[in-house]
Amino acid sequence: MQKHEKSSMDINKVLFISQQIAPYVPENPVSIMGRELPQGIQEKGIEVRTFMPKFGIINERRNQLHEVIRLSGMNVIIDDTDHPLIIKVATLQPSRMQVYFIYNEDYFAHNLTKELETVSSPGDNDERIIFYARGVIETVRKLRWVPDVIQCNGWVAALAPLYMRTKYSDDPSFRDAKIVVGLNGETIPEPLDARLAEKLEFDEVPRELFSDIVGRQATNEDLLRLTLTSSDAVVQFSPEVPEKVLQVVHDSKLPFLPYNGTDTATRMEEITQFYASLG
Repeated sequence: MQKHEKSSMDINKVLFISQQIAPYVPENPVSIMGRELPQGIQEKGIEVRTFMPKFGIINERRNQLHEVIRLSGMNVIIDDTDHPLIIKVATLQPSRMQVYFIYNEDYFAHNLTKELETVSSPGDNDERIIFYARGVIETVRKLRWVPDVIQCNGWVAALAPLYMRTKYSDDPSFRDAKIVVGLNGETIPEPLDARLAEKLEFDEVPRELFSDIVGRQATNEDLLRLTLTSSDAVVQFSPEVPEKVLQVVHDSKLPFLPYNGTDTATRMEEITQFYASLG
């Protein structure tokens, strides 16, 4: 695995596409990093935009979520079916960091639940992660925001790099950004629906990028390989990453920042320098 080199790029804006963020969902290593990483980068004077799914477990009233009307109202077409895209936002205190939530009642519950929909209805996870990836992309385009780095954390964000480098490759919001994949140790609850390849093909994603999963269910390692084909670098956020996953990263030969267990402040400095080294 390649180590990062000396800084060579100015980092002014970072987009975070996260799987979970505490305290909107219960604290765990994934959700804590989902909060600490963008907060830490923001504290360095870098402008951030942060996204996560609006899971049914999130209490909208307590967390003061409200719909952003000017961003909502678009439709995301998946497998020839329209799915309305609803954008909600909340402000995370005390950092005053805004978090955008991607919502559609076909993929995320409209009332409180006891567990995440990715676990309670795993059969929909292929379309759920397509919707999330495209929902974030369409929202960033509507914001007319141009990040220098795009950090994708967790398998729920796995298809964002693929779409940014194919369907949206000419869009100025993503064209020049460096895409970084975050490893947190969490894997998909079960293999994805075998029709994932058909749905990617419907979105005009080049077949050669997903030919390995045509006609079969995609495993966690398959999904990661698909992500890495369209990414620029990898950061390991947890020591609990399976060896199979690390091997996929090693095989990709992408720049890699391993987990080293340093304190949060030191880690944020290392990650910022790693971002800059990708220029």
